[in-house]
Amino acid sequence: MAVSDLADYPWDAVAPYARTAQAHPDGIVDLSIGSPVDPTPDVVAGALRAATDAHAYPQTVGTPALREAVVAWYARRRGVPGLSVDQVLPTVGSKELVALLPLLLGLGAGDVVVHPRAAYPTYEVGARLVGATPLPGDDPADWPAGTRLVWLNSPGNPDGRVLGVADLRAAVRRARELGAVLASDECYAELGWDGEWARTPVPSILDPRVTDGDATGILSVYSLSKQSNLAGYRAAFLAGDRAIVARLLTARKHLGLMLPAPVQAAMTAALGDDAHVAAQKELYRARRAVLRPAVEATGLRIDHSEGGLYLWATAGEDAWATMGRLAERGILAGPGHFYGTGFPQHVRFSLTASDERIAAAAARLTASPLRDS
Repeated sequence: MAVSDLADYPWDAVAPYARTAQAHPDGIVDLSIGSPVDPTPDVVAGALRAATDAHAYPQTVGTPALREAVVAWYARRRGVPGLSVDQVLPTVGSKELVALLPLLLGLGAGDVVVHPRAAYPTYEVGARLVGATPLPGDDPADWPAGTRLVWLNSPGNPDGRVLGVADLRAAVRRARELGAVLASDECYAELGWDGEWARTPVPSILDPRVTDGDATGILSVYSLSKQSNLAGYRAAFLAGDRAIVARLLTARKHLGLMLPAPVQAAMTAALGDDAHVAAQKELYRARRAVLRPAVEATGLRIDHSEGGLYLWATAGEDAWATMGRLAERGILAGPGHFYGTGFPQHVRFSLTASDERIAAAAARLTASPLRDS
């Protein structure tokens, strides 16, 4: 598949609904895209400023300080002790890695790339770019022979679904039966909300309870965009199978895929400071506590959403109809059509809006429920 064969970027289809929402007397409440609105923490911005004398080429592998910070973070925050610095690698954001991993692993025609049924489009795009076959599938029993790469996403985007230790163990077992690389996109892992995830950290694919201490064939992918408001920094990393990490490092050196040195310094600072992460989570918790009851009161059912930055909701009608009724109230959401073929009646609400805009959305939904339209 050539790049020129890619479909138009799907968010262009939302433009008419955005125009309707923008005409609301009190302005638009844009809950469609998960882009952070809160400031970058001072501890991170200060580290970036201090590293601006970046006259030499940065290291693709990451500075020793950054790699050590990633290793320490996995042990402290994700319950993954014992990683070594040659098992981690910084990336230019996580979306770049998701799109390029099939290429960097040498996949092509005849290979299958499995991804979640409810998923943002980049998993599929990465497979199609190399001529591989993307396949939505949440049940490991359904992953077919010929699968070379499996993507997990927990907590999920858009549905906020969290995979527990038993789920992850089943995925590891099946991937190893198939000889597939198992890559887990975990960028919302600090944001657990409901049930056991309100009390227990969301597990990583590298958790020893999952792997029995063997990272063979496994990669964990993480981004600081959500927990640290670093979306504009393009700050992410992966960890796992030492041999795969070495292979990816070699390819990335050839391709010039290296993080700017100031960003590496900022990441090091962010990974060493838990206080700003806790503060940011509390902001999202408060916004969720305002928005969720209003979404339910307006007549929508919320599915999953036990973790992450989104509410995954349905009014039991085509998502575009729901989008239209929300737009009339000045609210812009994301249509389920963008996240796979299995969810044409869902919409995604993001928590990444200011307190004032979240409150405005809640007030509009409560004053004018969709079920009365």
